[in-house]
Amino acid sequence: MADKSSVNISIVIPLLNEEESLKELMEWINNSLSSNFTYEVLFIDDGSTDKSWEIIRELHEHYKDIVKGIRFQRNYGKSAALQIGFGRVRGDVVVTMDADLQDSPEEIPELYRMVTEDDYDLVSGWKKVRHDPLSKTIPTKIYNGFTGWMSGVKLHDMNCGLKAYKRRVVQSVELYGDMHRYIPVMAAQAGFNKVGEKVVQHQARKYGVSKFGLRRFINGPLDLLSVLFISKFRKKPMHFFGSWGLLFFFLGFIMVSWLIIDKALHLYVWEEPARLVTDNPLFFGAILAMILGSQLFLAGYLSELIARSSPDRNNYLIEDEV
Repeated sequence: MADKSSVNISIVIPLLNEEESLKELMEWINNSLSSNFTYEVLFIDDGSTDKSWEIIRELHEHYKDIVKGIRFQRNYGKSAALQIGFGRVRGDVVVTMDADLQDSPEEIPELYRMVTEDDYDLVSGWKKVRHDPLSKTIPTKIYNGFTGWMSGVKLHDMNCGLKAYKRRVVQSVELYGDMHRYIPVMAAQAGFNKVGEKVVQHQARKYGVSKFGLRRFINGPLDLLSVLFISKFRKKPMHFFGSWGLLFFFLGFIMVSWLIIDKALHLYVWEEPARLVTDNPLFFGAILAMILGSQLFLAGYLSELIARSSPDRNNYLIEDEV
């Protein structure tokens, strides 16, 4: 059990193969915070294959109670790293940042002030001037616009790694998959609606290469749909599946009723031959609609059962911890 004695700021830093930058980053953080704040730094090593973990252990020995480290057995992803870190923080304000030196620790005091004095639930960094190629900046603008339109949370830079939160915000969200991109959306869905934004410096990458490829542009929209669906229907999935099930079943019932009425009119009112019901394409549309409706109802009932007995999603294997 983590020590719950509070500090001003907890900094959670997920990382993968960042051995060149860790010592420089820690020195930068210490110079920016040590004179005015009590703080802790949690390095989450997401399965690095270089010397990152050895350096984290050295930093832990040098900075004693300030630096803590967690090492995953393998690479689980940034969401898993943040979820584990959020479960161990002690700070009144929780800051997330990347380990590649592109986020400046000098921004943290103002982020802290905005959370504690302006009473924001969370403050997101906005890298207004970016040192990235157009192949990255243009899709990012499209992605931010789409996310704001879909979720109602308007941020210029939703995926900026530099963010500050009240501790109760990060302990109210559950991250898995690639959901780290949408923490502001998840927080807003949980009732933390006071979301701020601050223009922050974006440093050019000094070491290594980006760990995120083109797949993020495919996974991102899918994850957003998952967040919106789960946030709205997680505790009442029958409201979603049942509504669509009723609609399809009702459409199928109307089509079947029309086929029966049409045949009855031909036979008993107009007294003329009527073609077989199975020769009418509408018959197969009716059957398909009623089957889909029944399946959606079944999916709703199963989802209700799962929602009431869901196991822990975040079962990550930790190899070492200091």
